[in-house]
Amino acid sequence: MKRLLAVIFMMATTMAASAQDEPEYKMEIGAGTGLVSYVGDYNGNLLKGMKPWLMLMAKYKMNPRTALNLNIGTGKIKAEEFNHRITETDLRFEYNFWAYGTGNEYRGARRFTPYITAGLGATFYGGPEKGATMNLPLGAGVKYKIGNRLNLIAEWAMRFTLSDKLDGSKDPLGIKSSGLFKNTDCYSVLQIGLSYDLWEKCKTCYRE
Repeated sequence: MKRLLAVIFMMATTMAASAQDEPEYKMEIGAGTGLVSYVGDYNGNLLKGMKPWLMLMAKYKMNPRTALNLNIGTGKIKAEEFNHRITETDLRFEYNFWAYGTGNEYRGARRFTPYITAGLGATFYGGPEKGATMNLPLGAGVKYKIGNRLNLIAEWAMRFTLSDKLDGSKDPLGIKSSGLFKNTDCYSVLQIGLSYDLWEKCKTCYRE
């Protein structure tokens, strides 16, 4: 009986150890597509005038719950009065509601998790009043690990800007206001993307 219990204990220990043998990765790179819509003086409907959107991303994963995401995107915003391109670059913080992973590299990690994101960035816009402005992205999404190193990501986020010129004209309706984001233009992006894990984390570095 003692010998049987010893064998069972050794098997359980081996299985627990092997479950953590898969490497963790520090980085993700990826790309995706989606839809962008402008919200401002000429449009107050998030679903109106949606146009194609393309994006690239690079993430540094601090741990299974948090990451820093460098996001670059471009697309056209449109209303009856204008139609021109915007391009953005943002640095965001992501927080996963659950530890994210296959479960083989980090105990308790799940292949699926919702997350929230916020950060700071810059938006470059065309048109007669072309220029650049800061933006504040706020959003939420979901991640699903469809392979050991492949991730599927769906996200919606608003970009609140400091400019009222994304639509090519400043205060065309004559609405006087004050404050950081009062009477400024913003835009919404709904996107889906794929990313690939890179830069394997050293498991023995801390021990050495």
